Amino acid sequence: MARTRAKQPQHNRALVVRDTQHTASPSWQHPGGKLRELGSASLTDTEVLAILISTGVKGRSAEQIAQDILSRFGSFRGMSDQPLERFLEVKGLGDRKVIRLAAAMELARRCVDQVVNDLKEDAALRRQVLERQPCPR
Repeated sequence: MARTRAKQPQHNRALVVRDTQHTASPSWQHPGGKLRELGSASLTDTEVLAILISTGVKGRSAEQIAQDILSRFGSFRGMSDQPLERFLEVKGLGDRKVIRLAAAMELARRCVDQVVNDLKEDAALRRQVLERQPCPR
């Protein structure tokens, strides 16, 4: 199997290996490579979380830590209901990683709030338009 190394910018030291014979099923060293090549919709919840976690700790990859979090809390929704201290109970999570996760959850909450508000405004506008229109007879 022929493999080539993709040249990376100096600031990104991650080695990216692409399988030039079997491009349909490349192996990524981190889910970020999968996101870059296939898009964010291709990621599992564990992979999305692993990208936010970024690095593992001795003996535990970011993906393993992400899986532990999802197993413990059940889902992203389950995570959003937890106090930050509960995340510190997960082996491999420290203050910085927990703060990064909390910021991501807040970003998601704000996005949802904006969408909900937009839907409410759209519904109110539709009601106003419909109220001005005479009913067909």
